[in-house]
Amino acid sequence: MNSIRTAKRFLFPLIGLWILLYASFSLLAPPLLDGPDSVRAEAAREMAVNNDWVLPTVNGQRVLPTSPLLLWSTAVSFRIFTVTDWAARLPIAFYALALFLLMLALGARLFLNPVAGFYAALILLTSAGIFLFSHLIFPQILSTLWITLAMYFFWRSLRHKHASLGTAVGFAVACGLGVLSRGPQGVVIPILIVVLFLAITRNLPHMLRWHPVEGVIVFLLITLPWHVAVRGADRLLSRYFMASPGHHNAPLLLVWAFLLLWTLPWCFFSVAALARRPEHLPAYSKQMDPSHQARLLLVLWLVVEAAFAAFTPRHEPSILPALPALALLAAGWMAADELAPGRVGKAFAWVFLIGGVCGAAASVYFAVSAPFVASGTDIGPLLNLHPGQHHLFFGALDDLTRASMGAFRIPLLIAAAALLAGTIGNLIFRLTAKARMANCFLAGMMVALLVAGHIALNTFSPAISSAVLAQAIGPEIQSGDVVVVNGRFVDASALSFYLQRTVKVLRPPKNERDLAAFKASGTWEEPSELASQWSGARRVFLWTTTDSAPPLPGPSYLIARTGGREILSNQPNAGGASF
Repeated sequence: MNSIRTAKRFLFPLIGLWILLYASFSLLAPPLLDGPDSVRAEAAREMAVNNDWVLPTVNGQRVLPTSPLLLWSTAVSFRIFTVTDWAARLPIAFYALALFLLMLALGARLFLNPVAGFYAALILLTSAGIFLFSHLIFPQILSTLWITLAMYFFWRSLRHKHASLGTAVGFAVACGLGVLSRGPQGVVIPILIVVLFLAITRNLPHMLRWHPVEGVIVFLLITLPWHVAVRGADRLLSRYFMASPGHHNAPLLLVWAFLLLWTLPWCFFSVAALARRPEHLPAYSKQMDPSHQARLLLVLWLVVEAAFAAFTPRHEPSILPALPALALLAAGWMAADELAPGRVGKAFAWVFLIGGVCGAAASVYFAVSAPFVASGTDIGPLLNLHPGQHHLFFGALDDLTRASMGAFRIPLLIAAAALLAGTIGNLIFRLTAKARMANCFLAGMMVALLVAGHIALNTFSPAISSAVLAQAIGPEIQSGDVVVVNGRFVDASALSFYLQRTVKVLRPPKNERDLAAFKASGTWEEPSELASQWSGARRVFLWTTTDSAPPLPGPSYLIARTGGREILSNQPNAGGASF
């Protein structure tokens, strides 16, 4: 297809942006966060060390992973490189690159316009949600890639009079990898989208022509081996470590709101595409032209993913697999608007300017009015910490205070400059009918905002990661020493990853099955055991929040403190660690 060949000229700018945002500074910082991020990294580390590729362990306990493909990829990265946080993030960065390149091809095929493919990839590349969760060890980027790949092969199958075996195999592979990344949803959602599409277009016989037997065989070859192996493995498994963040569901309306938030400002163009009334649309007919079919497929994709959010565990990244549909809708509208600029783009430009000015003013206000915070200051005392009470990733934002804004002065000023430059440039070029340049200013604005957000997350990381504490005690710790967490393992899971050793916990899970796994692994520390060891000859390192240290029978020495957490010990440092 000529449009696909033409789309190749967009590869270099997209790959350049990927290197800038996904494969450079963002691989190195911030450190892995406590919770699911470092829990999955630790599971992959123990998988690579123990050479157990069926059921991994976390802190010595066997667990049933929700995304084995993610753990396998991370463990292979550790084997090839070394056990570091950047090696943990590298596979997801490459999965993200594959997603962007796939969007480039799918957008060009859907709209028969390589510019639409470029915009689709650019939108996801500058999406706040994709950027954030491509730097955390979460499986949603993989899920997003496989649902997009499934839709790509389905769309290709429709373009041939006789559905090809290759597209059927490709669809089956995408569904199989989806199951290994997100569970049954990985196959249920794409098949549901396909069935609904074919039913609406009165083309259900396509399913019979599309080599269903061969597709099912390929799907089973991918998914069955691991599931069969799991059923024959140890039954004393814990889901405690691998459950969704916080074990709590976010409000459904909030999850749907993140669908728009993750794609700002591009979601405005998605809404414009949805609001555009199709012309000459033959209702419920297989004679529907390709542009109308593309629109229908994207709407079904968006609706099915959003609907499944009502019946499955919900948290901020759970809606990410719907973002490609929203991005493709926006990309189709933007490509058409380039050819015939209209008043809607100009109206949006004014809306963006007003929002940009307000956002810049708020950023400058907080940056200037907040008390000065010297470089290297511990951010913990500046925050209103709620340890163990955040059930959502962004719940930690509730810890921010007016005083803490001084620590974020640089990212706030970067954000203010980006909002002003991006929205003003966008408006100028919109008014002069240069839509592509206007869109480039929006993309540049988003790149700067993502960089600012990354700097802010790195600044905030001592309050949500125990990596610094692990680095402080690393030179001191000996093989016979004991590390104890005064709380849940997930509260300080980065300790286990960075120290590369098991830790004991004082607060076991309430679920009896998980508690049995804790007892079997010997990682549950009774308070009486801690008191006995504290008075003994072995050195004990105790992780605790600064306001919840348990009563200790002997002298305690402060080894390190940051972000409202600290490490206490029953013996002073021997001089190896500096903090």
